[in-house]
Amino acid sequence: MTEQLSLNLDKGAFLQFKELCPGAHLLRSFALAYLPQVVTGIDSVVALAPFRHMHTPGGLRMSVAMTNCGKLGWVTDDRGYRYQECDPNTGKPWPAMPGAFLNLAVNAAHQAGCPDFIPDACLINRYEPGARMTLHQDKNEYDFKQPIVSVSLGLPATFLFGGETRAQRPTRIALEHGDTVVWGGPARLRFHGVLPIKDNEHPVLGRQRINLTFRKAG
Repeated sequence: MTEQLSLNLDKGAFLQFKELCPGAHLLRSFALAYLPQVVTGIDSVVALAPFRHMHTPGGLRMSVAMTNCGKLGWVTDDRGYRYQECDPNTGKPWPAMPGAFLNLAVNAAHQAGCPDFIPDACLINRYEPGARMTLHQDKNEYDFKQPIVSVSLGLPATFLFGGETRAQRPTRIALEHGDTVVWGGPARLRFHGVLPIKDNEHPVLGRQRINLTFRKAG
């Protein structure tokens, strides 16, 4: 897998590197250097595993449409939250992770001080106007020592980055096309979410926000 990686660790390649808290970093415009290969990769994944609105174990339909690529994919239904190797809609393995995705995730993690991160799962979330993500923790993964790498594309979003409990008031962070957030170490299990997306038109992706979330799940 390492043969697919193309490391570019020059912080001058993006506009701003900001520590949000110990273990969490915001890399402004970082993903722009990987376009349009990433957009092409999204199209290739969705052609094989289309977006769908999953349901929580309690039966609620998620406002965010989702799909996955990589060895493992995250799913939710009446059986609970989990990762699995096959798309439940087709019974086939999830599409392979595009090389541009892998390069983006590994390079972002390197910049944030996580040099050993190689993801085996990428959740692709599509937020149309009004869609949101309530505060939650990413805790279905096997190894919490590995970070989360989250890439924002398309319409702007307000990212909520909270504390170790749901009751702690989250910080609001404005995310634009190409911004990347990496959190691990002491920040790995912080609650986070996204406020409802405002209606607008993005010149590249139209009336939607695409979020790529890279994880080491297995």
